[in-house]
Amino acid sequence: MLWSDPENKPPKELRDAQDMLRRAGLVLALAMVIAMLVLGAR
Repeated sequence: MLWSDPENKPPKELRDAQDMLRRAGLVLALAMVIAMLVLGAR
């Protein structure tokens, strides 16, 4: 890659959206684990 090439960074909006999706996925996974524990404890 040449030093004159533009940096290959996604725009801020895209990075923000990716962060939000990542957080939503983590929350969803955590909620699934808690639901499994609650249902399994009955």
